[in-house]
Amino acid sequence: MTQTAPMPETLQTIMPPAEWSAHEPLVTRIAELKRRRDAIVLAHNYMTPEIFHGVADLTGDSLALARLAADTDADVIVMAGVHFMAETAKLVNPERTVLIPDLRAGCSLASSITGADIRLLRERHPGVPVVTYVNTSAEVKAESDICCTSGNAVQVVESLGTDRAIFLPDEYLGRWVATQTDVELILWAGHCEVHERFTADELRAYRQAWGELEILAHPECPPEVLAEADFVGSTSGMIRHVGRTRPTRVVMITECSMSDNVAVEYPDVDFVRPCNLCPHMKRITLQGIADALEHLQHPVEIDPALAERARRAVDRMLAVG
Repeated sequence: MTQTAPMPETLQTIMPPAEWSAHEPLVTRIAELKRRRDAIVLAHNYMTPEIFHGVADLTGDSLALARLAADTDADVIVMAGVHFMAETAKLVNPERTVLIPDLRAGCSLASSITGADIRLLRERHPGVPVVTYVNTSAEVKAESDICCTSGNAVQVVESLGTDRAIFLPDEYLGRWVATQTDVELILWAGHCEVHERFTADELRAYRQAWGELEILAHPECPPEVLAEADFVGSTSGMIRHVGRTRPTRVVMITECSMSDNVAVEYPDVDFVRPCNLCPHMKRITLQGIADALEHLQHPVEIDPALAERARRAVDRMLAVG
């Protein structure tokens, strides 16, 4: 008889027992499949709590997941995230099986630029290095000099030792990075469909409604939103900030599920939840993870020649830190 899994202690403050009872059969099934396949589940900070706390073996933002993927010795990696994250995991693990539970889990930033766009930019700006956000396809990474995440973008740009750089594709992240460095950045008009929906008026309304409130914003938000925030940083940066400062009440201006996941770690902090959901992240479900493991479905494949070039850009990012 299959033994049922108790609710993880981390979920007990945010999930009713009845909800766990609905998730538990799949959580137990996924645990069995992971053992059978010698598999791990990597989960981004935007995954729903039953995935993030229920079945994930390793969690983090894009940079953390890239590092963790590079260090794993599992035979199978299931990416509970979006497609570009699964591609990055495959780039650093070319010999391992990397699965994406739903092929529709894309990204508006990744869709905003192509390899041909970068080649044209290089023609217009000869000799200027290209820094590409990891929220891009392997094809785009292959045309780049180095990748970055929101957590290390400033460090990566300054590591180049140049006066100018092409920074792609997130315009708002690029504008924020430009305020933190003397390097002149040539930007692309790509936006995250989650973060671009936040407004400065919305943040002011939060302050008016909640009084004492610390606002943490992701740098993919528009500049006027960042100007209203008390802290700007990557998802991991936000988590570290909450842990370091322990604000009485906080709102994270980023994807909705992250507040649920961070609230587990800091029950003494009151989290106001702005519910902008990523439709792509939410395509990843427990059922999809179970199906991926059961059938080894949706393996990520990248042309070897393209992968070699893209891997260089990712490896250079990981070497910077």
